[in-house]
Amino acid sequence: MTVRIAMWSGPRNISTAMMRSWEARGDCFVSDEPLYGYYLAATGLEHPMGGAVMASLPNRWQDATQAMLAERPEPVWYQKHMTHHLLGEVDRGWLSGLRHAFLIRDPRAVAASYVQRRGTVTAGDLGFLQQADLFEYVTGALGQMPVVIDAADVLRDPAGTLSALCEALGVPWTDRMLSWPAGRRDTDGVWASHWYDRVEASTDFAPYAPRESEVPDWLESVVDAITPAYERLALHKL
Repeated sequence: MTVRIAMWSGPRNISTAMMRSWEARGDCFVSDEPLYGYYLAATGLEHPMGGAVMASLPNRWQDATQAMLAERPEPVWYQKHMTHHLLGEVDRGWLSGLRHAFLIRDPRAVAASYVQRRGTVTAGDLGFLQQADLFEYVTGALGQMPVVIDAADVLRDPAGTLSALCEALGVPWTDRMLSWPAGRRDTDGVWASHWYDRVEASTDFAPYAPRESEVPDWLESVVDAITPAYERLALHKL
């Protein structure tokens, strides 16, 4: 029986490094943002390499979600998800077949990083509001208590945080999750060439380096809008 783990994150987090970590276990298959093709097809948004993304992934949520419930030969299946890809029209019934975890990061740091890659930013782009809504759904409708981890805690103590994450998800811990070979993976999304340069050069989690995250004045209202959602989830973090 395959254990399917859905890790829900927003952009500009350590979500791809987390995907590397799980793939390094040796008993785990990983999927990179399997709802991304549907999200672009449904919204019509222009993203870097958008055409290639839609060509590489299902464009209907029904096809994407059905695929995520399949059995795999590997005992663990780690699915890296962006919460804003789960649009309101998507039926939530398939979520009962997954074990859920939430990866959060300080909202000011996320906003400061995101604006460097895209000139415009809305609260919806950063995934925090959707994370909070999905957390309520998983705890309420599904009756699960999902795991919440903060990126800063992972970087401060990778072994301690990841071993606690594995225990909470009911899978064995292995220190193979602490390092991985550099380079691109066949499991990376086609958008890797635009977004994954730092991860491709990495071989482990970078040491935690707190720094002041500067955002332009016009972005302060976005930070204010998403901070309460972050704080709600942070109450439940490991």
